[in-house]
Amino acid sequence: MNATTINREEVEVARLGEIQDGGMKHVEVKGKEIMVGNWEGRYYAISDRCGHMNGRFSSGTLRGKVVACGLHGARYDITTGEKISDPQMVGLSAMLRQLPLPENVQKAMERQGRLGAEIKTYDVDRYDVIVEGDSVKLIL
Repeated sequence: MNATTINREEVEVARLGEIQDGGMKHVEVKGKEIMVGNWEGRYYAISDRCGHMNGRFSSGTLRGKVVACGLHGARYDITTGEKISDPQMVGLSAMLRQLPLPENVQKAMERQGRLGAEIKTYDVDRYDVIVEGDSVKLIL
């Protein structure tokens, strides 16, 4: 037995059936915010904070094994935690021109959008998940 096996801890985060196929759940374990997702009856867990601007994945969408951050739409593979695509900042200028906002506010928001698009987007941590009986557990 190696040291990582000895120090391994299993923490129950859900019950079978609690997270439907294509669903997600936000959990906090040992000071970490984690998103547990169900894709085709298998459970996966990654950090619940996007590697772009820290938005919650669990507030976004899960389609297949791809989760999109609810804040700016950066997309990640829930099986690996790897970034698939950067945030979706396109269309912001056109949308802002249609809003009844003062020109100076529109310009400030456009600038914020450009600055946000320059922020580097990183992969996120992935956690092992096991199912024992009707219990979904994280391995920490």
